[in-house]
Amino acid sequence: MTDDAPEFTCPKKTMIDGSPVTPDHREIDPVTGMQKGYVVLSEEERAKGFVRPVRTNYVHLPCGKETFMGRALAETYARDPKFYSGTFCVHCKAHFDLAEFVWSGTEETLGS
Repeated sequence: MTDDAPEFTCPKKTMIDGSPVTPDHREIDPVTGMQKGYVVLSEEERAKGFVRPVRTNYVHLPCGKETFMGRALAETYARDPKFYSGTFCVHCKAHFDLAEFVWSGTEETLGS
């Protein structure tokens, strides 16, 4: 690597509350079906702007039910639509591939 090579930096990731990512964040709560915690792009990374609209609700196509998400998650999708490979359905109480979801009021698949 030479001195004039561009520096590559990975976007900073945190938990929703801004704390460091924990190794156990993917543990599933048997009551809710949700993970112990969810990773998002850092507040600084999200402040750089969005490539998609910030949307907070989506529909799981198999069950037809709508799920709402918090602002940090919504902004992470808007900043980097490919950040996640799956998401949670509040009705089914489980995580599924993004291909099973569309943004509410659209036919646009999450992650596209």
